[in-house]
Amino acid sequence: MSHPTPRPGIPGAERSIGQLVADASQDLSDLIRHEIALAKAEITADVKNGALGGALFGAAGFLGAVAFILICVALAFVLAALGLPVWAGFLIVGGVLVLGAGLLALVGYGRIKRVGPPERTIRTTKETVAVLKASATGKGHALEGPQHRQLDRAGHH
Repeated sequence: MSHPTPRPGIPGAERSIGQLVADASQDLSDLIRHEIALAKAEITADVKNGALGGALFGAAGFLGAVAFILICVALAFVLAALGLPVWAGFLIVGGVLVLGAGLLALVGYGRIKRVGPPERTIRTTKETVAVLKASATGKGHALEGPQHRQLDRAGHH
């Protein structure tokens, strides 16, 4: 059965193995609970900082857009002050903006057009399926190649 063990630091206190296990279990439970509470506190602080950072970026983007619009309007009035009719100044600024937007759209389209399917992932997935099918039917490896021969030499089937 269990033998009473004196508790260090407390004279005359004796506890059984069962009590020691129960105390250790309780201490472990308390430790885990406190670790979870600490993790929640850290995550909550990180989420708050992330949300505030996102809101500040949004506000900066909004202010940047308003500033860009005001600069474009000012540029149109500068052209008018140089002797062009006001409508012509706005038309020129608007045309430059449309050309800039078109150029950005063409560059973006070119980048998107280069994006293709994940060829390596598709190939390795097909290879994995073929190996699994061959393994399930007992035919061994369905694929050949240096990487598969290395696996075979290492004793992995």
